[in-house]
Amino acid sequence: WHCIRHNHCSFMAKIETGIFCRNPYNATGICNRSSCPLANSRYATIRDHDGVFYLYMKTAERAHLPKKLWERVKLPRNYEKAMEIINKHLEFWPKLLVHKIKQRLTKMTQYRIRMRRLQLKVREKIMTVPRKKTQRDLRRLDKAEKAAQLDKSIESELKERLRKGVYGEIYNFPFKQFDTILDMEKDDLAPEIEEEEEGEIEYVEGDDIEMGDMDDMEDFEGFGDEDDDGDEDDDLDEPATKKPKLPGSDSRSKIGRKSTKVITEIK
Repeated sequence: WHCIRHNHCSFMAKIETGIFCRNPYNATGICNRSSCPLANSRYATIRDHDGVFYLYMKTAERAHLPKKLWERVKLPRNYEKAMEIINKHLEFWPKLLVHKIKQRLTKMTQYRIRMRRLQLKVREKIMTVPRKKTQRDLRRLDKAEKAAQLDKSIESELKERLRKGVYGEIYNFPFKQFDTILDMEKDDLAPEIEEEEEGEIEYVEGDDIEMGDMDDMEDFEGFGDEDDDGDEDDDLDEPATKKPKLPGSDSRSKIGRKSTKVITEIK
């Protein structure tokens, strides 16, 4: 320990807050005599391998066998059962070292639970995008849009000239463009034909017809009155009996009816 502490140790890390040990077998992470795994021939610690905890033990009887220096025991996930296994294998070990190992097990169990919770929680993943690449893509997009607009304007101008007959009779132009022009012309003519097919709705005044019918009805009633003139002459001597009229009956009967009175003169 005197050589490690005062001369040189590759695992020692000196910072402002203290002196720490980077050896993976150190139980506390602090550089002192009781926690150093190199200076103690009898030592124990707990290590984590992919979420599984193992109890490592070193004894002086295996010091001459570096290949079999550390004895490893797998600990269960249950905290209480792991404590029982530690008490069983470290029954006659120094109490201070056993207490440090139990503290390490408690701390590692807590951070394993915290890791599981963080894995289950959904979090946003922040990704960086190169600035030069985005600017280059934007420039290319603008150039492509300008080129597409230019191509469309040239194509529309050529089609318009071909339709007007500026180039005269051309027999070797591509058929696809010719078909597209024909389709465009059909589309332009289609709504005009549909408008011609649709019949217009007209409204006719019915006053002349109704007035003619009314004149016919008056003539017909006139003939009936002429036939009844003789009867009226015969019945002049008889006293006329009139039914009593209720007040308001004439006004109700006249509402909503057209006047069909025929004026007759009796000589």
